[in-house]
Amino acid sequence: MVNEKYDLVILGSGPGGYVAAIRAAQLGMSVAIIEKEHLGGICLNWGCIPTKTMLKSAEVLSTLKRSEDYGVSAENIGFDLEKIVTRSKRIADQLSSGVKHLLSKNKIKTIIGVGFLKNQNLVEVLVGKQTKEIGANNIIIATGARARDLKGIECDGDFVWNYKHALRPKRVPKKMLIVGSGAIGVEFASFYKSLGCDITIIELFERILQNEDRDIAAHIKKEFEKKGIKIFEDTKITSFRKEKDELVVELNTRDKLQVEMFDKIIVAAGIVGNIENIGLESLGIKTKNNHIVTTEFCETNIQNVYAIGDVAGAPWLAHKASHEGVMVVEKIAGINVHPLKVSNIAGCTFCEPQIASVGLTEDKARENGYNVRVGKFPFVANGKALAIGDTGGFAKTIFDLNTGELLGAHLVGPDVTELIHSFVLSKQLEGTDEDFFETIFPHPTLSEAIHESALNSSDRTIHF
Repeated sequence: MVNEKYDLVILGSGPGGYVAAIRAAQLGMSVAIIEKEHLGGICLNWGCIPTKTMLKSAEVLSTLKRSEDYGVSAENIGFDLEKIVTRSKRIADQLSSGVKHLLSKNKIKTIIGVGFLKNQNLVEVLVGKQTKEIGANNIIIATGARARDLKGIECDGDFVWNYKHALRPKRVPKKMLIVGSGAIGVEFASFYKSLGCDITIIELFERILQNEDRDIAAHIKKEFEKKGIKIFEDTKITSFRKEKDELVVELNTRDKLQVEMFDKIIVAAGIVGNIENIGLESLGIKTKNNHIVTTEFCETNIQNVYAIGDVAGAPWLAHKASHEGVMVVEKIAGINVHPLKVSNIAGCTFCEPQIASVGLTEDKARENGYNVRVGKFPFVANGKALAIGDTGGFAKTIFDLNTGELLGAHLVGPDVTELIHSFVLSKQLEGTDEDFFETIFPHPTLSEAIHESALNSSDRTIHF
């Protein structure tokens, strides 16, 4: 028996789900959103926000340790781990409360429970021990993703951590192994190294940061190794065992074996979509590689059922999920929408130094048959970078040799996550190198490196 009926029912309240709900309400739809745990989802409660909060604490600590470089004296520099963790939780809770307020403000029905798709127009919800049925003209699946488990290296929250455990440490480990060198792995490496932990990163593939431009990955490797972070590429764990309060780990690097001792292991080897126990099988919704298969408009193979965000596959980014949520809702409302362009989605990694990128890497551009012009400009030649005392890194731009089209942009260095939007906007507007040449960037700013990297692609650099 249908207890309630809505124009739209959404499973999951992460950055895809709650944004979709609010946009639907703005368009006059009746909306219900079902969340099994925390409003705001993993990103807000366990991902983007708490990690960036803790990384900011680490950044402040690192700056204080070199205060003499700025002519500032600081004594007894230290940190309080409990306060760092508490601050991250407080900010996450604040934003979760904000999401609750926004949903209420927009008259969206919020149900804390577990949703299960009975058919394309019916969702069964378990609230506590009671079940009710909710009718829906349209359904959006936004159930997100979770950390991938590695066979034989199960996370126990004691010796072996996933990202959740790493966000709630009771003490800083002395020696830590991080398995995986994507955004999650390098961010935790950066954080724990700043607190004095001895860090080793292993990567299964030939190099770290597989999805980043090769020059960016090489720079991060160099900077991490300068800080004392050990990096092993083309490496896997062949065995590990517990001995008292330590883990004895055997590493295989290109068929060379070595044994290392660690206090903790963080598994950061990717994520898998939350596709289980939500009724996909009964409806015959197609999945592949632990994610829901969708069209360019986020449609599943079942009419009126959509999937957005991490559960629908890469790139696993909050801003991608939010955009998809708006796009789907507007499509349902009959508004003419454009399909998502993955090449226009920026990726940001908040390690130290920061990484930001959009579009094709140089290798991918060449593989796709483009003749390219590449420009680079180092922050060491940028006045603002010198003024703030952070000159590591560079801006890199990749243009089509024939048309001048911006194919990709890659940044590493101070606050580059706040600079990448210029390139994103240019790609969205199908900008060219000439647009960058003619744009007047303010001085003195880090953004001038964007201008100079574009100029460098045509041998027109002024300051380098």
